[in-house]
Amino acid sequence: MVMKILIGVAILIVIFVIIVAMRPSEFAITRSATMAAPPPVVFAQVNDFHKWAAWSPWEHKDPAMKRTFDGPPAGIGSVYRWAGNKEVGEGGMTITESRPSDLIRIRLEFLKPFAATNTTEFTFKPQGDKTNVTWTMTGHSNFMHKAVCMFMDMEKMVGPDFEKGLAGMKSVVESRNATAQAVAAN
Repeated sequence: MVMKILIGVAILIVIFVIIVAMRPSEFAITRSATMAAPPPVVFAQVNDFHKWAAWSPWEHKDPAMKRTFDGPPAGIGSVYRWAGNKEVGEGGMTITESRPSDLIRIRLEFLKPFAATNTTEFTFKPQGDKTNVTWTMTGHSNFMHKAVCMFMDMEKMVGPDFEKGLAGMKSVVESRNATAQAVAAN
């Protein structure tokens, strides 16, 4: 009887390993929002890590989070590091590509609660007097990450944070754009 149980457990483990191994190795999470502001206004919010506090969804999850900034104040080579509670963890971001009003590419490194390196991109597409901003995170999933994702959906975990971040960014840029237009009209 015990032997049958052990064989059954072994078969389940083998099936689980096969299923995990067959899962995609690459992932992408994408969200977009249209903002009533020109691309340079929106681009400036992402290109300068100092401005992220006004709209980043993670800034509000740990008000006591420790932050450091290195490199230039904005653009390529700009670095932002954080260490916070279990909701924000610890890691860093480095802007690796910055094309004004078009694209910002960021190397995103998580140290805690798990180690991972991903790529984050923001694209800015003009739509008349508005800008469509697309926020995408891509990465490679090793076997352990694929196994964890069998039980935790990255899309459901990160996607809503991207939506909150874009909504916060929209609020910031639209209020600043309205203020700039009012000043220009006077």
